[in-house]
Amino acid sequence: MKYPKEYLEEIKLRLKVSKVVGKTVNLKKRGKEFIGLSPFKNEKSPSFTVSDEKEFYHCFSSGEHGNIFDFIMKTKSIRFGEAVKILAAEAGMPQFKFSNFDEKKEKKFQVYKNIYKDYVNFFHNDLFNSNDQTPMGYLKKRGLEKKIIQEFQLGFVPWKNNFYETLLNNYSEEEISSTGLYYKSDKTGKFVDRFNSRIIFPIKNLSGDVIAFGGRIIRDSKLAKYINSPETEFYKKGRMLFNLDKAKSMRSMTDQIIIVEGYMDVVSLYSSGIKNVISNSGTALTESQIELIWKFFSNAILCLDGDESGQKAATRIAERVFPLINDNNKIYFSMLPDGLDPDDYIKKYGQEKFKNFLKEKKIIQSYVWDIYSNHINRKDPYSISKFEKSIKSLCYSIKDSTIKKYILEDFLDRIKNLTPIQNFKSNVYPYKKSNKNKNYKILSETKNLYNQKNQLTKEQIKEFSILFMLINYPSAAQTKIEEISEIKMSSNEKEDLKIQILNLLSTKKDQEIKSKLDTKFSNLIIDIEKYFSFKNVINKKNEDEKKEFLEELIQDLYDMNQLKKIEFLERKLTKNMDENSYSELVKLKSQLNRD
Repeated sequence: MKYPKEYLEEIKLRLKVSKVVGKTVNLKKRGKEFIGLSPFKNEKSPSFTVSDEKEFYHCFSSGEHGNIFDFIMKTKSIRFGEAVKILAAEAGMPQFKFSNFDEKKEKKFQVYKNIYKDYVNFFHNDLFNSNDQTPMGYLKKRGLEKKIIQEFQLGFVPWKNNFYETLLNNYSEEEISSTGLYYKSDKTGKFVDRFNSRIIFPIKNLSGDVIAFGGRIIRDSKLAKYINSPETEFYKKGRMLFNLDKAKSMRSMTDQIIIVEGYMDVVSLYSSGIKNVISNSGTALTESQIELIWKFFSNAILCLDGDESGQKAATRIAERVFPLINDNNKIYFSMLPDGLDPDDYIKKYGQEKFKNFLKEKKIIQSYVWDIYSNHINRKDPYSISKFEKSIKSLCYSIKDSTIKKYILEDFLDRIKNLTPIQNFKSNVYPYKKSNKNKNYKILSETKNLYNQKNQLTKEQIKEFSILFMLINYPSAAQTKIEEISEIKMSSNEKEDLKIQILNLLSTKKDQEIKSKLDTKFSNLIIDIEKYFSFKNVINKKNEDEKKEFLEELIQDLYDMNQLKKIEFLERKLTKNMDENSYSELVKLKSQLNRD
């Protein structure tokens, strides 16, 4: 539903950003602007700035930026339409009315929510008022007090209850069926309560509306222990997380969120004082769910049972989310001892020991390495080869190219220690220390020589490498003239040399470059030859490999140039908030991520 621009501008005209933000953040005046502690990150020094004049806020610690609508959406975790309604009311403006189609869908959702609200209220109250105390006894046996039962609105649905008939007094059969709370029996043709004989756990959206249930059977039965509401128009399992509506309020106090498997695990941890806990609603963690989690918490800790099924579930999740990891958002794994789930563990050992246990968490790449490497025969080259292919394939799936590069390097270093030939040499010839020391000394001298001659920035190293390739292997650069021309060298002398080389290449008369270069570049060419450290390596590569090497150098230098621009704009923004500079900053970051 799209609101008219004039309507939104009128709201912004009536409400200052500082007035809206000031209800959540303690702001202090600084010149024309306001500063305060970030509502998006746990911090001690204020990095959050508000400008009424420019009508936006900016958080330097988290990168969050926007207007009053963005702020309400992000802090209250609501949709744009709901934010508009809140701010319109605050501004003293009438609510905007949409088309008949929009209104029908909104009314349908309201009916859907009302049915769930009536259902949960009835069976929650019945839990306390029923003559059958078996369900309450079960919950008390699980260590849940009345306050927690009420906070989570837990309920119990008795066998053969008549609440369907009660709902028919206010809603149509079609409206009730759309919720998934009931299904039609093939034998009797009557509607059966999906959650009969079960404790119900209300699943809420980010706004706190009940839109689905998880159900746990409490009597011995061949039926599944846990079931969930079926997917509906307003409930998609792969996008929902149990208790995130409550847990998100903890984001200003911690950047960590604990992900457990069961509803009871969440309620148990929450009741023990650990509020930053959620469950993935009985499904394997999806891409949509992890991205939703990262909107509120940058460090997710997956805490599952340590048994075989728990290990398999954790491995599947690791493989699914591995492509999404980046340097801002991480995921860790804490596998409990075999036979214990989070509910069991905290009851047996208490909150503090559970928190200490979580400190031993493994970051995803270490967890994956351990799981994969546990299944290889280290004396079998074929087993190691299969393992290496699997681990590389997983690395190549990472979308963030920088993280991909360093995790792959880390894995390749570890793989070297698995190689049977290397192990054989170290075991069979342990007395050959002089050769090892000699090799190490040569490597050390090479590094020292490189460092001595190379008191240069990474950017300068890349520039010298590109110029070396252009001078000595011009054929590798023929198809990259346009890309190279767009790169700005850090000194006028190098830029002039680059331009002359490209002019010579564009004639395509021959491939001889060095002899045709201006003599004024003689000293620079000597430095280029001196600082390029891969002569022996590049000489052994074929034409395609040389082209690929040059492409990587060009891309790296391009990224460095873009990062310099980003750093400049970020420094500029810290001194003076400017919408144009911010727009350019966002554009550069988007382009860099896309490339």
